[in-house]
Amino acid sequence: MWKPDRSAPIPLYQQIVDHIERGISYAQLPPGSSLPSERKLAEQLGVNRSTVMQAYEELRASGLVESVVGSGTRVSMTKWGVSQVHTPNWRLYTDGGTFLPNLPLMRRIREVTQYESAIINFASGELSSDLFPNQIVSRILREESFGEHLGYDDPQGFLTLRQAIAGRLLRDQGIRTSESSMLVTSGSQQSLYLITQCLLSPGDAVAIEDPSYTYSLPMFQSAGLRIFRLPVHSDGIDPEDIIALYRKHRIRMVFLNPNFQNPTGTTLSDVKKKRVLAIAAELRIPIVEDDPFSLTGFQGIVPAPLKAMDQDGIVLYIGSLSKIAASGLRIGWLVAPQSVVERLSDARQQMDFGLSIVAQWTAERLLSSGEFDIHLQMLRESLNQKQRFMVDALTDSLQEKITFSPPVGGLNIWCRIKHPADDGKLLEEAIKRGVVFVPGSVYGSEPGYVRFSYAKPKAEEIASGISAFAEALERV
Repeated sequence: MWKPDRSAPIPLYQQIVDHIERGISYAQLPPGSSLPSERKLAEQLGVNRSTVMQAYEELRASGLVESVVGSGTRVSMTKWGVSQVHTPNWRLYTDGGTFLPNLPLMRRIREVTQYESAIINFASGELSSDLFPNQIVSRILREESFGEHLGYDDPQGFLTLRQAIAGRLLRDQGIRTSESSMLVTSGSQQSLYLITQCLLSPGDAVAIEDPSYTYSLPMFQSAGLRIFRLPVHSDGIDPEDIIALYRKHRIRMVFLNPNFQNPTGTTLSDVKKKRVLAIAAELRIPIVEDDPFSLTGFQGIVPAPLKAMDQDGIVLYIGSLSKIAASGLRIGWLVAPQSVVERLSDARQQMDFGLSIVAQWTAERLLSSGEFDIHLQMLRESLNQKQRFMVDALTDSLQEKITFSPPVGGLNIWCRIKHPADDGKLLEEAIKRGVVFVPGSVYGSEPGYVRFSYAKPKAEEIASGISAFAEALERV
């Protein structure tokens, strides 16, 4: 009586494969059981014969069934067609578990950027290789002596690195903290993962920005959290929306990216920052501040992080070297009350026993180097120049079709398409023309938005990449 579901996103042939696999796994189809002919099964299921042929071919390839001339198709006598040792059905495992896969559009983008080297990449938030401090790191490794212990390190991270980060936070961003209130992490996403897994419980309500990079991370859904949105305006969220969400849903935590927000590039005004902190203190709910972009301000002006204004210890502050130095070092940090740091350190030790001491030592030498300030200045100038190239290209190729407001820092330009197109179709048309970007729906926005990052592509690629996108948009 079973029929494939034509409205499901799973191809019909794969539904047939899964159905027969379940029948074999549940012993409803014992070894040697005869299966209907391709024509007969196609009639029973109301599908084309070619669909059944494709399903049977996959089942034969996996060893679940075998076809014998004159005898038709039957369930393999050895079940998997190799030996009497029954191999697990790995699809049942990979489809299970609580940790969800990336969104389909993000998997498609990753697939393209990983295997097509010629693609112009407006999707990645990673710096281009010429913006990495390679010369500084090479000099450190060549000239400075490494004499640290190569065993497991402090679960909170390399002590001198934490001290160096604390010094930088005070000097560059006005954040007062100490090495004891800091956890070194494998980038900012590990900090987010530890927070969602250790400080929240399934069913808890949290608030995130709309649109938000956080929305693209399935780790929140994997943790069973209920997500509610705070719309982002030209100067960030409206703090009063936090009160409304708290009254309606009893939110337990707020996740914000207040400076050069990803993807919109907006910066929360100082007035709003103070109001957010006052509301959070009154409601006694923590704020998680993800702050990867503050030091990229093009004029060297660093917007004050929420943590620098925090007088009540309610902000969990996340930073990283990925957007200002080198993503490959995998160095991030979390500033939090000591009790929180101890809890997350314990969990992280269960995961990986801490980061590589070599990478942490290199990062400490980099941050302590007088050359790092020179690197930051060159980075700001290069990003500003790349952004100008992109603004010119967008104006020349798409001025009648999009609107945008360039931020004064960060890595991205957020664009609204005046006549929205299907995200998936637009992405595929762009890929055909050698360019990739991130559709706005990935970040939870309404239809008709795209995010272009100018960090990864070479400066000379930007104009041709935007022109290719314009062709794709026209085609769709």
